[in-house]
Amino acid sequence: MSTKDWLEKDFYKVLGVSKTAEQDEIKKSYRKLARKYHPDSNAGDASAEAKFKEVSEAYDVVGDPKKRKEYDEARRLFGSGGFRMPGSGGTTGGQGGFGFDVGDLFNRSGSTSGGGLGDILGGMFGGGGRTTTTTSTARPRRGADIETEATIEFAEAVNGVTVALRMTSDEPCKTCRGTGAKYGTVPKVCLKCEGTGMQTSVQGGVFAMTEPCTECKGRGLVVDQPCETCHGSGRGQSSKTMQVRIPAGVQDNQRIRLKGKGAAGERGGPAGDLYVSVHVKPHRIFGRQGEHLTLAVPVSFTEAALGAEIKVPTLDGLPVTVRIPAGTANGSKLRVRGKGSVRRDGTKGDLLLTIEVQVPHELTDEQREKLQEFNTASAQPDLRAGLFGSS
Repeated sequence: MSTKDWLEKDFYKVLGVSKTAEQDEIKKSYRKLARKYHPDSNAGDASAEAKFKEVSEAYDVVGDPKKRKEYDEARRLFGSGGFRMPGSGGTTGGQGGFGFDVGDLFNRSGSTSGGGLGDILGGMFGGGGRTTTTTSTARPRRGADIETEATIEFAEAVNGVTVALRMTSDEPCKTCRGTGAKYGTVPKVCLKCEGTGMQTSVQGGVFAMTEPCTECKGRGLVVDQPCETCHGSGRGQSSKTMQVRIPAGVQDNQRIRLKGKGAAGERGGPAGDLYVSVHVKPHRIFGRQGEHLTLAVPVSFTEAALGAEIKVPTLDGLPVTVRIPAGTANGSKLRVRGKGSVRRDGTKGDLLLTIEVQVPHELTDEQREKLQEFNTASAQPDLRAGLFGSS
């Protein structure tokens, strides 16, 4: 992305959010638009593919808090065409009494210790407030980060799984290998900016303004004969399928970072990162509680009262035998060790059982008679006597 894009493109408008939107709102809007315009859902639709790229480009900036801060600062300072100081009146000694070294403002005094507006420009344009006196070597540029989603089964989240993800991303043009020049030719260092991609101009005889070079559009290189595939941009789109390992124990909506698996960098720069948002389908009977699995187990009234040995299922398919103690109350918790989710160290959590005592809805005459005999024989005290005690 050229530095000109930082000044001219309204990334908030592209994503359909306000400039004051929270990061969660920006992410939600990006995911909605990415799904809508994804090439897999719009095969052969060039306009949808272009829109998908535009949305991804916008999210790469405002979806990153650091880049967003730099982008907002650049738009504030330079979005209207130049740097302005309220009350300066175009002089350093006019109304407002500004008495500062303009060179210090842009970090041009020769110091490399940072500070001032030069740090802001350095973060945005990759050069610490460059001027036309800087080195003529175009710097490498890191590739963009890519964000995608994957939906997996409950058991796959517990045990881990490798999934195939098809992604479309920006990469160096395969025809010219990212140079932007026609095959057999090479790009030249821009003479106007000496390969920095930036140019410095003085406005009103006072303020020095650093902006993208108008000759090379911020690339630092110019081509006499543009590549016929990328038309001189040096960039192209790649659609590829990648095998991604989802680790065991991943939670629903967890975001996984795969370093160096994003878009390729420019001029030898490192690749960006791939971020995968994982969605886990719910299981029919099992639930999760951190590293443990949960299961509701129905037992009969007599099993709870007299005690019993019962079999319960596990996620790996092999049932285990569990002892129900005599007199077990409804809602009691039992633990089966080592039958839960996989931890980071390779060990497993537990299976937590919740006992649900089932009361019969209908009784035969014989059952009713037996229960009445039991009730008479038990001679239990009034269980609700304590509800009517004095306050």
